[in-house]
This record gives sequence, C-alpha cells and structure tokens, in this order.
Amino acid sequence: MEEPREQNAAENAAPELSILIPIYNEEQILESAVTELLEKMRARPETFEIWLAENGSKDRTIEIAQKLAAENPEVNSFSVGEPNYGRALKEAIHKARGHYVICDEIDLCDTRFYDNALEKLRAGIEYVVGSKRAEGADDRRPLFRRAATLVLSTMLRVAVGFKGTDTHGLKAFDREAIMPIVDSCVVEHDMFTSELTVRVHRSSHSFCEVPIQLEEKRPPSIGLLRRVPRVLKNTVRLTAIIRFGRDLK
Repeated sequence: MEEPREQNAAENAAPELSILIPIYNEEQILESAVTELLEKMRARPETFEIWLAENGSKDRTIEIAQKLAAENPEVNSFSVGEPNYGRALKEAIHKARGHYVICDEIDLCDTRFYDNALEKLRAGIEYVVGSKRAEGADDRRPLFRRAATLVLSTMLRVAVGFKGTDTHGLKAFDREAIMPIVDSCVVEHDMFTSELTVRVHRSSHSFCEVPIQLEEKRPPSIGLLRRVPRVLKNTVRLTAIIRFGRDLK
C-alpha cells in the first residue's frame, strides 16, 4: 500500500491554524466530514491546514485519508500503525505548522468552537478547552457518557487538583507556548489530552474553558466499557507522575 501522504505541508507557507483530527475506523464518515469542514474553512479568512492522524484502523480509513490528502492541498495524513489516540495526536502536534492548533474530533468538526477559541487565543490566552460541562454547554450524548465525563473530571479534581470541568475533547492552543508541555507528557491513549490539560492548568500558562454544543455524528469508535480499565490505569499513573514525580509504567 502506498504510504499515507505527508507532502502537502511542505508545499505552502505556514498557516495561521492547524486542525488536528485523530481517526480510527472512520470509513463511514471520514470523507463527508472532511469535505464539509473544508467547505467551511475555505470560506473563512484564516489560512489553515488539516492533519488526519490515523491510528490502527482495520477498515478503509487510511485509503480514504490518502485520497483526501491527494485531492486537497490543505489536507495531510499519516499513520502511527497502532490504536493509540494519544500517540497519534502528539505526533500531529509535532507535524503541525500553524501558529494556533485546534485538536478536533472527526464526528464533531464544529467551527463554532473555532470562533470562540480563536477569539481567546488572539486575545492572549494560551490554552482553551472546549468543555462539555461548562456553564452554557449543551451535551446531547447519552446519559451514561455524560456521567463518565463527570466521573473522570471528579477523579482528576481529587487526584491532581484539577479545577476545570473537562479534560477530554476539543482543545485549542498557541503551539509555540504549549509545545514544551506537550513534550513533557508521557501518558498516551485516551489520557494524553487529560495529562496535557492538567499540566497546562498547573503551569503559569493562561488557561480558559468555553462551553460547546456536542451532538456526535456516530457512536464512539471504541466502546466506553472497553476504555474504562485503561483510563483507570492511566489515571493512577498520571496521579503518581503529577503528585509524586514517579512513573508507574
């Protein structure tokens, strides 16, 4: 199979915005979601690039991502070769060239968050969380998934003193300012963004949350019950790292 395309990024000057989207078994919605996002972004004033960070798909996701990259100069794709959301996203952050970075999800791609986040970033805030639980948010996911978000946020509040309302999902940040913290993160998979958010929260970098409206286009590609053991294990590991400076890996 031809290697996933990574050539587009070198063909143009660095954009203002890099949109990073980890993808896993997304053949059903990948092309339509990226096409719709491109239409919206091409109507906006900022220059942009999109990175599709494939991680361990068993379907046609890589093939579709390659096709999108070949047909659209703003789109780039690569694969990390294993089901590892955190590793894929971290590598995408390193590949990104934009002044600002938005970490998105293929089943969301809500440019209303982009508007709110860019307003904060341009005003000097360095890290913006799109919160599903902040005042004004509209989370339309099933009740058990909303409960899981609450449980994780509560665990992190107790374990590492995180005072925000959400660590998963949409993020936006000043790439140059936050890159040293990205490089300090050691937990992968589902908890990478939680570690990143906690570390930013505990640092001197400016941080804020904005409420989001969340209505997913499809069920999660990995079931919640399958994720729970790994999330619990990595929460314990993150607590040991943050609180005691010890990695329990």
